[in-house]
Amino acid sequence: MASSFHFLLFCSLLFSTIISPSVAKTPSFRPKALLLPVTKDASTRQYLTQINQRTPLVPVKLTIDLGGEFLWVDCEKGYVSSTYKPARCRSAQCNLARSKSCGECLEGPKPGCNNNTCGLFPYNPFIRTSTVGELAQDIISIQSTNGFNPGKAVSVPNALFTCGSPLLLEGLASGVTGIAGLGRKKIGLPLQFAAAFSFKRKFAICLSSTTGSKGVVFFGDGPYHMLPNMDVSTNLIYTPLILNPVSTAGAFFEGEPSAEYFIGVKSININGKAVKFNTSLLSIAKDGTGGTKISTVQPYTSLETSIYKAVVGAFGEALSKVPRVKAVAPFDLCFNSTSLGSTRVGPGVPQINFVLQNNEVWRIFGANSMVFVNDDVACLGFVDGGPLHFVDWGVKFTPTAIVIGGHQIEDNLLQFDLAASRLGFSSSLLFRQTTCSNFNFTSIP
Repeated sequence: MASSFHFLLFCSLLFSTIISPSVAKTPSFRPKALLLPVTKDASTRQYLTQINQRTPLVPVKLTIDLGGEFLWVDCEKGYVSSTYKPARCRSAQCNLARSKSCGECLEGPKPGCNNNTCGLFPYNPFIRTSTVGELAQDIISIQSTNGFNPGKAVSVPNALFTCGSPLLLEGLASGVTGIAGLGRKKIGLPLQFAAAFSFKRKFAICLSSTTGSKGVVFFGDGPYHMLPNMDVSTNLIYTPLILNPVSTAGAFFEGEPSAEYFIGVKSININGKAVKFNTSLLSIAKDGTGGTKISTVQPYTSLETSIYKAVVGAFGEALSKVPRVKAVAPFDLCFNSTSLGSTRVGPGVPQINFVLQNNEVWRIFGANSMVFVNDDVACLGFVDGGPLHFVDWGVKFTPTAIVIGGHQIEDNLLQFDLAASRLGFSSSLLFRQTTCSNFNFTSIP
């Protein structure tokens, strides 16, 4: 078993709950898609949502982790539900979750602590900590959508999730009691919802760039309409999703692949000129290091140190005539914003292009490349991710060469087609004169 440090440290903690795919509670109505509103927390820059879970239903505030393996919530503080069911060892639910752990709990029975139950490893990526948690199932209620507005709420009676420890709430936004994992696992929320309602194994995220307005996650196929009546799922550019054969979670069972979403970046261009660096870092090595992934945990795109230095150098050279100002952490390259000018897609700066494995191009314009730290200063919103191999408290991590972070995907629609293993992306919706905050959350009468 990999990451034995985490396993040994936390194996005595209580277990969590499980969700199994199931049909809708009201089979007469089978939605074609579901939605979750998403807000950005100003202090942590985490992307937050809320689901209703348990019997009676309780609103549960969650941080979204695009590459998280599954839903986990804290079951130790006030988890009360008449429909909570632990997943027993060697059950179909355990097999679906691919759990290889079977445990006992001396303090139960109660949610998160039952005998003869299988366990998984709930993970908080913000503090890089895992515990052992009981797999369980309970009701989840979520809104349906026709792609234009929210529809009626529907229920998944036996949704699988894992119980986390209060220890894992450290570093999460105020009021958050768990993490909504959207990763490519069978018990991740996208595949659970698709199985529950028999819709296409697709989901899309569209994150707002402001803390005062809501973005959205769609589960299922489009249309995805933004005001003024525009289907932003049209004209997407597609590139393959790549499976990293080595798990990137904090703790995992040996042989598990990563649940995160990797894409193939071949090169980086700035102002049409190729940035020179060791492009072998862009391939995923046998130990799982390298490559490019998309993350909602990372607030800004991080680049392996040598790539970062090359990109910052090339970007600075392209803006050599613009006055620079003192760096503002965590950024190294900052400018007098009044000298940059303004365009429909943000500050007038060189375009950064990620050239993908199928020669398609992910274009990053000023709105997504620059960060206004105050009214007069704008900085290149990329950070140094460090070397690919490092050790923290005796635990070796397997970092990724490029982690495309939240700021770079705001006001971009990203559709993850899990059946076809491909990513559809829009580039900036500002070009189409709309944003991710323009979904009409007014319910249909």
